[in-house]
Amino acid sequence: MLGALACSCVFLASYLAYHHQVGSVRFQGTGAPRLVYLSILFTHTVLASAVPFIAGRMVWLAWKGRIEAHRALGRWGMPVWLYVSVTGVVVYGMLYGLGG
Repeated sequence: MLGALACSCVFLASYLAYHHQVGSVRFQGTGAPRLVYLSILFTHTVLASAVPFIAGRMVWLAWKGRIEAHRALGRWGMPVWLYVSVTGVVVYGMLYGLGG
């Protein structure tokens, strides 16, 4: 699990470094595709900002041996992480596939 967390941290660092260099890329689609894109992007962004805090708390709980609390947080933290992971790929596909 710590290896997976380390990989996630490397991804986040490289993602932030890339966007620091490049800036944001504007979605070129219009109408309904743009509305869908912005809706997915909004939920992705809001939940993605929570994931590091959820992950940090889960690591802390596991480290302290509070396994039941760790599991309880994981029961809703994992679906949030999964949603962020999937919508990240969807946003990328829409930005560089449909809208690019």
